[in-house]
Amino acid sequence: MLRITAGKLAGAMRGALVGNSTRVAAVRSLHGTEESAEEFDKRYEKYFSREGIDGWEIRKGMNDLLGMDLVPSPKIVEAGLRAARRVNDIALAIRWLEGCKYKCGDQMATLYPYILEKVTPTLKELGVPTLEELGYDKPELALKSVYDQ
Repeated sequence: MLRITAGKLAGAMRGALVGNSTRVAAVRSLHGTEESAEEFDKRYEKYFSREGIDGWEIRKGMNDLLGMDLVPSPKIVEAGLRAARRVNDIALAIRWLEGCKYKCGDQMATLYPYILEKVTPTLKELGVPTLEELGYDKPELALKSVYDQ
């Protein structure tokens, strides 16, 4: 008796969950329009270039970008660096570079040098050192692995 009741309850729950998730997906696809890459870049450049932006808003924008499934374009990286420098937060600028570097994932050997090449004039202009100049590109106290020969 308990097994039959539990089976019916599980079937009803499954139907309710599947029905709700399809409705939610349909509603989400109806909201908003698709945004091109250029529009996306301009939106975040404009966000970081706003007059009177504070450190919290800069961190919020950077965190949102790093949470997305993309690597920020060099224009956005430059805008973020300029915003961090405007609020005189060099640590934020360095962390932004570090976040962008690790966002490259398995393409770090190709994407990060490209970003760094495009952003280097801005880094020099703002006086922000790169991770390599600071020695943050390799661990400070790491020991050699016993498996390396």
